[in-house]
Order: sequence, then C-alpha cells, then structure tokens
Amino acid sequence: MAESHGEAKAQKTGAHTEAGGGHGGTFPPFDSSTFPSQLVSLVIAFVALYIIVSRIALPRVGAVIDARQNKIEGDLTEAQKLKDDSEAALKAYESDLAAARSRAQAIGAETREKLNAAADAERKSLEGKLAAKLADAEKTIAATRTTAMSNVRSIAADAAAAIVRRLTGTAPDSNAVASAVDASLKG
Repeated sequence: MAESHGEAKAQKTGAHTEAGGGHGGTFPPFDSSTFPSQLVSLVIAFVALYIIVSRIALPRVGAVIDARQNKIEGDLTEAQKLKDDSEAALKAYESDLAAARSRAQAIGAETREKLNAAADAERKSLEGKLAAKLADAEKTIAATRTTAMSNVRSIAADAAAAIVRRLTGTAPDSNAVASAVDASLKG
C-alpha cells in the first residue's frame, strides 16, 4: 500500500504540473523571463488608462466641479443681491416710518392747535354771552333794588305811621313820617 500511495502522489504532482502550465511552479508575474512583456503590457495599460482618464473622466469631473463652483458663486451673488435689496427695503421702510411719524406729529399738532383755537373762540363767545347776561342780570338787580328801595321807603313810612298811630292813638303827619324815614335810610 505504501507503493500505491506514493504512485498516487506522483500522479497528482504530475497532473498538477501539467495543469499549471509546466513552468516549474513559479508564479508568472514573478518569473523574470516574462518581465519585458509584462512591462510592455503595463505601459500599454497605463497609457490606455491615462488616455481614458485624461480624455473622458477628468473633463467630466472638471466640468462638474466648474458647474458646482459656478452654481455656488451664482448663489452667493444672488444671496448678496437679496441681502442688499432687503437692507434697502429696510432703510426705505424706516425712512417711510419716520416720515409717517413726523406727519402724524404734525397732524396732531395742527389738530391740537385747531381744537385749542376753536375752544378759545368758544370760550370767548361763552364769556361774551355770560358777560352780556351778567350785565343784564346786574341791570335787573339794580332795577329790582331801586324798586325795592322805593318800596322800602313807602313800606317803612307806612309801618312808622302805623306804629305811631298805635302808640299815640292819633294819626301822624305824613310829611313828618316821610322826613323821619328819609333821615333813617340815609344814615
């Protein structure tokens, strides 16, 4: 059995050697006899890859990068423009607001002056009416006082005559009673 095992081993080794290409078991890229052809293949592959990358891939990548850069710059320019527009709109709003406030204050002052003038005119009109009514009232009071004073004299004379008549039992002289009443009213 030992012989059969060794023969099987030899057959496997021979079969494996024939399947490997008969090169004695070395890996082809490390075989020094194939270096020149490998170098030529490497140069051809490198040149082909370089041409493909430089002619097709790099322009596409460069175009994408340029397009992206242009998009970013455009967006930044648009953002700056919008920022400037918003600042201008804010300044315009603030100036309009300040103008509106000053107009409101001017209108308020004008209205206040008109109302004060109207109130002054109304007050003067009322004062004039009240002064006229007061003058009329004073005239009426003076007339009433004069009338009352004249009535007071006659009432006082009648009362004095009645008192003297009652006390003395005789009617006094009307001229004497009148002169006595006039003397008491003046003094």
